[in-house]
Amino acid sequence: MKRRETVTVNIGGLRMGSEYPIRVQSMTNTSTNDIEASVAQCRRIADAGADLVRLTAQGVREANNIGVIRERLRAEGCDVPLVADIHFNPAAAIAAAQVTDKVRINPGNFVDPARQFKSLEYTDEEYARELERIDAAVVPFIALCRKHGTAVRLGVNHGSLSDRIMSRYGNTAAGMVESVMEYLRVFVRERFFDVVISMKASNVVVMVEAVRRLVAAMDREDMHFPLHLGVTEAGFGEDGRIKSAVGIGALLHQGYGDTIRVSLSEEPECEIPVAKALVDHIAACESMADIVPLERESHGQPVVVADSAIDGPLQPDFIAGDINLIPLTGFNENTCAWVNVTWNDLASGAIDSLSGVENATLVVAPGVSDQAGAACAIATRLRQLCPKCRTILHFSYDDTDAALLQIKAAADLGAVLLAGMGDGLWISDGAVDARVLTETAYAILQAARLRTTRTEFISCPGCGRTMFDLQETVKRVKAATAHLTHLKIGVMGCVVNGPGEMADADYGYVGAAVGKISLYKNKECIKKNIPQEEAIERLIQLIKDNNDWREP
Repeated sequence: MKRRETVTVNIGGLRMGSEYPIRVQSMTNTSTNDIEASVAQCRRIADAGADLVRLTAQGVREANNIGVIRERLRAEGCDVPLVADIHFNPAAAIAAAQVTDKVRINPGNFVDPARQFKSLEYTDEEYARELERIDAAVVPFIALCRKHGTAVRLGVNHGSLSDRIMSRYGNTAAGMVESVMEYLRVFVRERFFDVVISMKASNVVVMVEAVRRLVAAMDREDMHFPLHLGVTEAGFGEDGRIKSAVGIGALLHQGYGDTIRVSLSEEPECEIPVAKALVDHIAACESMADIVPLERESHGQPVVVADSAIDGPLQPDFIAGDINLIPLTGFNENTCAWVNVTWNDLASGAIDSLSGVENATLVVAPGVSDQAGAACAIATRLRQLCPKCRTILHFSYDDTDAALLQIKAAADLGAVLLAGMGDGLWISDGAVDARVLTETAYAILQAARLRTTRTEFISCPGCGRTMFDLQETVKRVKAATAHLTHLKIGVMGCVVNGPGEMADADYGYVGAAVGKISLYKNKECIKKNIPQEEAIERLIQLIKDNNDWREP
């Protein structure tokens, strides 16, 4: 695929940018104060194929410990670059810049205070003074990074925008862009270009919109920094994999992205094979057409088509055997048929025969390796010719591994759906069970925020700040609430990004301290510091108290 051109960034000898392969990475979930455990986990992540590893640094002690971990790894022959993850603590960033390969700072809390979701008002002069405060803090940090050859990631999270930004721009993709552009202008003025940018959200639609807006904003100001892609708090198991692949895949298909992290509520080394499979799939696609996003035009609730009938509660809307599907060459408008439209139909011009048609369902079946690019080109032309017709995206695969099929289909179909096209999904693979294909289609539609058929769980991958056994807790919360398909429930390891990333959730379970949990309804903390052993029962009661509980 044709990549967006970027400058090259040096991260401890690792080159990142459009002239180099897309790098994959993960983050430890050990305490950075536990040197032995952190070294061991960094080795496992590197051995799994990661190009770089991130560790949390709550304070100066933890930042310095990353330097110790780095020395230990180098002594053992492991030269994977290490990244310090900083929130709220510029002193930790200053310390980390002297001992690590890259420092991640969050524009939402590097200078601005922790967000309280308060509405603030500024005159233009007052707002300008706030920008001067950013300048005063960032310039010395840049100088130190330059001195030590340390790269920087400006990592914006949808859930951790400052009250200052949200008061002016809202908790929006536009606010995310302005949050990072304020910092980028300082870096460019100081001529420091070893900078990578991430725009993350648990809401896939917001994440994709934010990255697209950022690229447009950087283009306007002649900036060309590499992009780190990821859907934060994606979750556990196949849901987390599909959700990540929808968002990351949509942007990779568009040529955006120089490094990725698939954030799963699992052991961090489990993220690497998923990320590699995603990158390899995109690389194998022979680009047929550029993906140009359009405004979505609704033709009702998106549908799911299956090759055959299945068992289980989640049934397809249509079965292939019940459909009168004909090739474009045999189409007669009076038949009101389902019509198969391929890349060859577009290339030959035969597709133009559909001009003015209103009563057909058009099945977009690309039939080429770049199914996403070809489908977008076909669907764009169909919108011009026959905008009242419904389009079904029919993508075919030949994978025997269901997990790999899910990653590929989510990346491809997510790219088309998030480009504003497609009114239904049909996934075919003769070696994968029809039930898996149907459930995958529904999961992709849910990740794209087009149709909800299951409880949505927003859960973080965990890090050194996590206050409880995240993986076990996610499993227990899911077991208790998986039947509440009308709800979004967040499970967050700590309060750094938890409440903000859960702003989209109906209820939240957040680590407040060791052995203590706080429960949220929307963005409001309802129960503080309750014993962990009571937390799930109290969460269920909170849902019942608000009349949101439905018996399984």
